[in-house]
Amino acid sequence: MVVAESGFPSPLLNLDQGDPLIFESFWSKFNDECTVVIKGNDLMSYMSDPSNVCWFLLPVLRDAIKRIHGVVGNAVTDGKHIVVGTGSTQLFKAALFALSSPDSPLPMNVVALAPYYSEYKDEIEVLSSSLFQWSGDANVYDKDEAYIEVVTSPNNPDGAIRGPVVKSRAEGKLIHDLAYYWPQYTAITDNADHDIMLFTFSKCTGHAGSRLGWAIVKDIEVAEKMTKFIRLSSIGVSKESQTRAAKIIQVICDNYHNPGSAESNLFFHYSKRLMLERWEKLSEVIKNSNVFTVARSQGAYCLFTNESSESHPGFAWLKCKEGIEDCEGYLRKLKIISRSGKRFGVDAKYARLNLLCNDAFFDEFLMRLSNNKWISG
Repeated sequence: MVVAESGFPSPLLNLDQGDPLIFESFWSKFNDECTVVIKGNDLMSYMSDPSNVCWFLLPVLRDAIKRIHGVVGNAVTDGKHIVVGTGSTQLFKAALFALSSPDSPLPMNVVALAPYYSEYKDEIEVLSSSLFQWSGDANVYDKDEAYIEVVTSPNNPDGAIRGPVVKSRAEGKLIHDLAYYWPQYTAITDNADHDIMLFTFSKCTGHAGSRLGWAIVKDIEVAEKMTKFIRLSSIGVSKESQTRAAKIIQVICDNYHNPGSAESNLFFHYSKRLMLERWEKLSEVIKNSNVFTVARSQGAYCLFTNESSESHPGFAWLKCKEGIEDCEGYLRKLKIISRSGKRFGVDAKYARLNLLCNDAFFDEFLMRLSNNKWISG
């Protein structure tokens, strides 16, 4: 995707991927506080903490992860094991490996409620594993075979709050993908306490380039198997990324623990306001459109902000009106690249678009939705 010197996108506006550049303006204010200095002889060993199940997890990051979940109140960490990975993508595959049995004559079936995150299917099928296989929509799963259900909440692409749905009598295991369970996207309604919970630094703070995620795991054997998978696939996780992530998380928590912090310095309050503003602008455009509708989840009382809050998903899940069968194709006529609903296991009348882009891209996106000259043809 080409970007002009003005910062505006090229004629083809790529909103396919969820690159979280929206939060750049906040972090530019904390360049000095977030600066990390790494000397030439620092962080040279594979090992970080030999006494820990996840022996490549830096203690400073472990403590920072526990601290931020304590501040937000979105996940229980006491008595749990933390496994760090190269983004939640690696942790997802590590969890599948840990929950599968090498002694089983058949691969474990992996399912998720449609519309499901499009990459689950691709990540599983590219491995061609004998341990697990993609089996589609959890809502229609009826095999009398063991399965793994991935519960994505808030859901990607539509932001819906979800729980398990499989009704099979077979033995089932759960992975909870909570990448978007942060206050800027949704109300924090409880301190999640599931067996396996996946989080990612990219959606928590916006630092996608650090390629860092973590899993909070109840069972030590599962944590050990996940650690084994990461050891075999990448021999651990970059300590430079871990060090940077720990520093940034500490800055967030320090500001919340400082009674004198202005609200503009409180990351989750600031980022929630940004998401609210974007959704208000998008909703106005959609209201005046005779072409699209957009999915929104109902609001709830947020235990973090102590107020009722609507959801502000990182993606717009658009549906085209009757008569337009291919939403992705229709948007391409507006020179907007989206991701088709077919990739998410549903009808092509739907398409997902990234709302976490920078301001120039977002403003251009709204203009193209509003401008009839892009709709013609």
